[in-house]
Amino acid sequence: MKAHSKLLIIDDEPINIRMLDDMLRDKYEIIVALNGKQALRRATTLPPPDLILLDIQMEGMDGYEVCRQLMKNDITRSIPVIFMTSLTDEEDEKKGLELGAVDYITKPYRPSIIQVRLRNHLELKHQRDMLDRLCSHDTLTGIANRRSLENFLEQEWQKAVRYDDELAIIFMDIDHFKKYNDNYGHLAGDACLRDVAGVLKGALNRSTDLLARYGGEEFVCVLPKTSLAGALIVAESLRSAILDQAIPHQYSNHSCVTLSFGVVSARPATQQGCPTDLLEAADKKLFEAKNQGRNQVVS
Repeated sequence: MKAHSKLLIIDDEPINIRMLDDMLRDKYEIIVALNGKQALRRATTLPPPDLILLDIQMEGMDGYEVCRQLMKNDITRSIPVIFMTSLTDEEDEKKGLELGAVDYITKPYRPSIIQVRLRNHLELKHQRDMLDRLCSHDTLTGIANRRSLENFLEQEWQKAVRYDDELAIIFMDIDHFKKYNDNYGHLAGDACLRDVAGVLKGALNRSTDLLARYGGEEFVCVLPKTSLAGALIVAESLRSAILDQAIPHQYSNHSCVTLSFGVVSARPATQQGCPTDLLEAADKKLFEAKNQGRNQVVS
């Protein structure tokens, strides 16, 4: 479990917050919310809390509704929620657990038991986060893998349809990578892939964009709410960033590692196709870039 895990305490009684803060502040970073609306804002502030302690009986939006909203949000649905309440009825506890809470602690609080329960739930969350990362990230480069890319692209396609936004894709491929592997060896090839992924990731400025390893020496970047003109600017900046890195490749036309780029953008609300069609279109433009001499952007 990481040091200084962040806890969000939600309670409209300041005395309850002070009591929990006194109990927990030596081991955790504490943030607080005094009502439901404030709680939902603070729970979605990045980075989100690692665990939420939630009172049920609050003015306005009660704890059950706060929990219901948390479970609907992609950012907060995986955050463990523990109800901290004076309600001791079995039906109240059943309702809280059915809404998605991981635990239900009733007053009066026993500090030693609370500490153990928090530690156990945070450790479980840490293990789930590690497993999720293994499932969604490429083990060699550390960036998103193909599965994560496909899920993200599907989500962003649906958002673009709903809000009538544009969606762009950049398909990239390392030029003459087979020659690199054949002449420098596969360990050097792996290091090259890691270096390229690091440069590409560092050159992207928006947290809303996703960079993924598609397979082999291919990479894909998904750019939500981006026109073709905007995507071309991003692609050229990525191409320049790779050139500036000057990774040696004596067996290519440029004596350093270069990438070719295929770029497309669409407004899904006006299209008859699907996200896969956008990927295929970008792949075709990448093929054109390769045929036209590599180290260039074709859209």
